[in-house]
Amino acid sequence: MLVHLLKSKIHRATVTAASVDYEGSLTIAEDLIEQSGLLPFERILCSNMANGARWETYVIRGVRGSGAIELNGAVAHLGKPGDRITIMSFTQMEVALVAGWQPRVIVLGPGNAIVNERGT
Repeated sequence: MLVHLLKSKIHRATVTAASVDYEGSLTIAEDLIEQSGLLPFERILCSNMANGARWETYVIRGVRGSGAIELNGAVAHLGKPGDRITIMSFTQMEVALVAGWQPRVIVLGPGNAIVNERGT
């Protein structure tokens, strides 16, 4: 049997921009993508801590070291610069392999700098 488990999470990311006119997706600085274990174009679930909105989209690369977290397309209506969001991806795993599983999690602080990280 397969179960869905958290794979990667960026917690407390501060939205740096929102563009309704962009095609759609979430721009994330490339270094944050790598540190969290996300992949470009990977499907993600996001939640906005300011207003409770939740949505699915996909990851696109932003400039490395920029701290970019940008809401693109229709999702720009669900948040604004300064809002804090959580970004999550999931994986499927055989239930027999679940013991000991640890998702990759990064927690961000001011300027979207990494203040804590855990997991494999």
